Amino acid sequence: MAYESLREWLKALERAGELKRVGAEVSPVLEMAEIADRAAKSGKGTKNAGGPALLFENVAGYPGARVLMNQFGSEKRMRMALEVDSLEEIAKRIELLLHPVAPAGLMDKLKMLPKLAEVGGFFPKTVSAKDAPCKEVVLHENEVDLLKFPVLTTWPEDGGPFITLPCVVTRDPKNGKRNVGMYRMQVYDGKTTGMHWQRQKVAAEHFRDRMRAVTENSASAVDVMALTAGGSVAAVDASSVPQHVLTKIRGERMEVAVAIGTDPAVTFSAIVPAPPEVEEYLIAGFLRGKAVEVVKCETVDLEVPAHAEIVLEGYVELGELRSEGPFGDHTGFYTMKEDYPVFHVTCITHRKDPIYAATIVGKPPMEDAWMGKAVERIFLPLMRLTLPEIVDVNLPPEGVFHNLMIVSIRKSYAGHARKVMNGIWAMGQAMFTKCIVVVDEDCDVQDVAEVTLRVANNIDPERDIQFTLGPVDSLDHASRLPNYGSKMGIDATRKWAAEGFTRPWPQMLTMTDEVKKKVEAVCKSLGL
Repeated sequence: MAYESLREWLKALERAGELKRVGAEVSPVLEMAEIADRAAKSGKGTKNAGGPALLFENVAGYPGARVLMNQFGSEKRMRMALEVDSLEEIAKRIELLLHPVAPAGLMDKLKMLPKLAEVGGFFPKTVSAKDAPCKEVVLHENEVDLLKFPVLTTWPEDGGPFITLPCVVTRDPKNGKRNVGMYRMQVYDGKTTGMHWQRQKVAAEHFRDRMRAVTENSASAVDVMALTAGGSVAAVDASSVPQHVLTKIRGERMEVAVAIGTDPAVTFSAIVPAPPEVEEYLIAGFLRGKAVEVVKCETVDLEVPAHAEIVLEGYVELGELRSEGPFGDHTGFYTMKEDYPVFHVTCITHRKDPIYAATIVGKPPMEDAWMGKAVERIFLPLMRLTLPEIVDVNLPPEGVFHNLMIVSIRKSYAGHARKVMNGIWAMGQAMFTKCIVVVDEDCDVQDVAEVTLRVANNIDPERDIQFTLGPVDSLDHASRLPNYGSKMGIDATRKWAAEGFTRPWPQMLTMTDEVKKKVEAVCKSLGL
């Protein structure tokens, strides 16, 4: 059965022995983060890697508050969160949806009806406020105070406390579709936060579409986009943009809602790099096998998960940006200060005695490593829609999921590896991938030692490495410019004569099946 709420998920964790309650007094300023970091790194390299989920029940300075951390911090808990025995199960379900078997006759068609009805049951279901636990307490604008929640400061040089596990809800101004994304939020004071909308993320595009909408023609929109770097720089002194256009931009708002402490499927769906036309509430319904219940907000025209622990409602102003950061990020480095939109809170609703959910990011491995590996497995069938030659992919946690992708392919023609590289760079959030390594189908990409052997032996660096320019992740501190830099592709496949390789290519070492079978009993007796 689907977890209806974070509280049901907590009960499941406790029953499974995956939750540790922390009764000692611990501060949300650095101390909780240090404990969660140690938990995340405990058991590294073993089957118990990741440590337990942590529920802090004695939060210094916040009597009665509870904070949940490391809830997704192991392979087992990631499987529990998605209610599967293997993450491959979800990939298979997606493949079945993408490539259904055509019914051969009447009976086969009838058998498909329950499957179609099941898909229809994944769409979000709107409930009334009286049936929404997130409305148990409603705080209007004059009562709003974010500082009453135990928002964490996770690293010593952070710019302040950051909300680190929010489900941020926006609406596409063109078609009305909702998006749920996860973007860190620096708490400036009791009523405002930063909104770290990285330039190429969906919510940032909604922000830009609102800016485009208030201009009178496409030429003005082009000027506004160029002069604001796509909304990331305030166009206050942009003399070439008509003043009335700038005035409109500065006076316009975009509504936003934020849910904190949702059931695991909703939280996870917020980080899945799904196509913009597919709502994350639908993805969550698919993952949990049951519709997500949502409820209308009090002050904005958006819907939020009805069973969320805390909901923040408000808006961002199109012409308002504020310095955000530094922030200790999942790259293992601090992200430096930069201007981002400001979120103004107009209303807070929450459950009685709400549980504040948080995460910490930093040097891998951490909780996000397990979430990223789950995304890798789920995203694979979607990648194969565009690039069916892909056999498998590996996004090593140490590459923080955008610095390194290892791909195995069924190579069919000269230059095939380079075609795959360019296809990946053209594919949604995969455009951020800094380094792509392509190997043949007989290489296990999950075995990094095997990959290293292939790459080191199979490439002539000048011939097999290609560079290109394009958008890079906002967290990339090494790029020549913010959000724009170079990428590298490595073709570590066997080279063909059709690719200009005229020397003989040696065979890899393998023992015969006959010998392997013959010595099996001996090896077993030796414990090998």
